[in-house]
Amino acid sequence: MRLGRIEFIALIAALMAINALAIDIMLPGLQEIGASLGVTNENHRQYVISAYLFGFGFSQLAYGPISDRFGRRAPLLIGLAIYVLSALGAALSPSFTMLLAFRTLQGVGAAATRVIAVSIVRDTFGGRQMAEVMSLVMMVFMIIPVIAPATGQLIMLFGEWHLIFAFMAVMALAVTLWSFFRLPETLHPENRRAFTAGSVARGFGIVLSNRVALCYTLATSFMLGALFGFINSAQQIYVGIYELHELFPLAFAAVAATMALSSFLNSRMVGRYGMRRISHIMLVIFVIVSLIWLILSMRDAPVPFPLFLVMFATVMFCFGSIGANFNSLAMEPLGNVAGTASSVLGFTQTLIGATIGAIIGQSYNGTTTPIAAGYFVLGLIGLICVLIAERGKLFQPHNSPAPHVVHVD
Repeated sequence: MRLGRIEFIALIAALMAINALAIDIMLPGLQEIGASLGVTNENHRQYVISAYLFGFGFSQLAYGPISDRFGRRAPLLIGLAIYVLSALGAALSPSFTMLLAFRTLQGVGAAATRVIAVSIVRDTFGGRQMAEVMSLVMMVFMIIPVIAPATGQLIMLFGEWHLIFAFMAVMALAVTLWSFFRLPETLHPENRRAFTAGSVARGFGIVLSNRVALCYTLATSFMLGALFGFINSAQQIYVGIYELHELFPLAFAAVAATMALSSFLNSRMVGRYGMRRISHIMLVIFVIVSLIWLILSMRDAPVPFPLFLVMFATVMFCFGSIGANFNSLAMEPLGNVAGTASSVLGFTQTLIGATIGAIIGQSYNGTTTPIAAGYFVLGLIGLICVLIAERGKLFQPHNSPAPHVVHVD
C-alpha cells in the first residue's frame, strides 16, 4: 500500500500534531486546574507542561532502537495507545499528583509519534527533499498552536478542564485508526538492526560522534529551551502582564501563525537556497531581535504590547524556519541509523529544552525579562553550536546528496 504525497504529509503532521495538542490546548485551563486540585503556587501549575515534556524526552531513547529492530508501525501504534489511555486517566485524576503521573505517561506515549514520524520521513526522503517535506509537515503541525488554545478555551466554556483531556484522547484515537489502516511499514527488513546493548551503544556512538549532527541537535535543544520557557509562562504573560484574559488564545494564535507561515515559505525556498543559508540567516536575526527585546524589557515599565507582539512574532517566525532545517541537517548524515538517530536527537532536544524551559518558567517574576534573556542567551549559544558544526563558516549552501529512498507517489 502506498500513500500519496499529500496524505503522507498530512498523516505525519497529524502524528506530530497530537504532541503539540497535548501542550498548547492546556494553556487556558492551567488556572482552573490549579484551583480545582488545590495548587496554591502559581508557578507550580506549569508542572502540567513540564511533567509531559520530561516523560516525552526520556522515553524517546527507547523508541528509536526498538523501531530500528521491529519496524515503525508496531511501536508507533503502541505509543499511540499509551497516549489515549493516559489522556483518559488524566481526565479522571482526583489529585494534582496523579494528574502529573498521567501527564508523564502521556508524554511517554507521545514520544513514539515524534521519533517514529521523523524516522519514517528519513526512510522515505533524503537531502533537500527531506527538508522540504519536513517544512510542509511543520507547516501543518504549526496549525495546532494556532487553534489549540482557542479550542481549550472553547471547551471550558461548555465544561470543566477534564473535557480537555477527553478531547485529546478522541483526537489521538482518530490518528491511531488512520495510522493503523493507512500507514505502511517504511523500514525494509534488510535495514533492521539487532536490538542488543552493543548495537544500541554503537548506534548512539555514530550519532554522538558526528560533529554536524551533534552540534545541530544541541543548537535546536537550546532554542527549544527558550520556546518551552515561554510556553510555560504564556498564560501568565498574556493574562498577568498584558491583561488579555479571553483574548489570550487569539494573541497566542497570531504568533503561532507566523511560525506556520515561516515553515511554508521555507518549504518553497529550501530547494533553491538550501537549508544552511536559510536557517543561518534566520538564526542571526533571531539573536539580534532577542537582544533588542531583552534591552527593552529591562526598563521599569513593561514593553508596550504591540511592540512586544511584533518582536516576539519576529523571533518565532525565525524559529519556524530554523527548526525544520536544523533537524534535517542533524538527520541527513544518519540515514543508516534513522530510528536510533531520531531518538537520540529527540531525547537530547526535549530533555535539554524541557529542563531549561522549566528553569525559565519558574523564574517568571511578573516581567518578560527572564523570557527575553532566555531567547537571547540560548539563541547565542545555538549560534556558537552552528559555528562549530560548520567550522566557522555560515551561509554556505552545501551540496545535498540525492534522496535516500522514495516510497511515496
